[in-house]
Amino acid sequence: MADVKNIQEKSRYEIYVDGERVGHMTYRMDGETVITPHTEIDDAYGGRGLGQELVQAALDDIRDDGKVVQPLCPFVRAYIDRHPDYQDLLKGS
Repeated sequence: MADVKNIQEKSRYEIYVDGERVGHMTYRMDGETVITPHTEIDDAYGGRGLGQELVQAALDDIRDDGKVVQPLCPFVRAYIDRHPDYQDLLKGS
């Protein structure tokens, strides 16, 4: 099972498998909005659903913090489009 951590000093969420960092989602803050420009999973770990797990954990964290998201990353945008229960997190919705 993967572990997702918010590394605030680097402004990114990181995902770990067996203690090894295998991907990340960068973000920047604009007031109460979390802007997500990029998500990346190491090629060796592709196809395992880790990108989805990373984005879901980040969105859950954003919701828990009472913030909204502006998904510039196409992967994050597509994830939200496929999961209507996250639509309320979109800035301006």
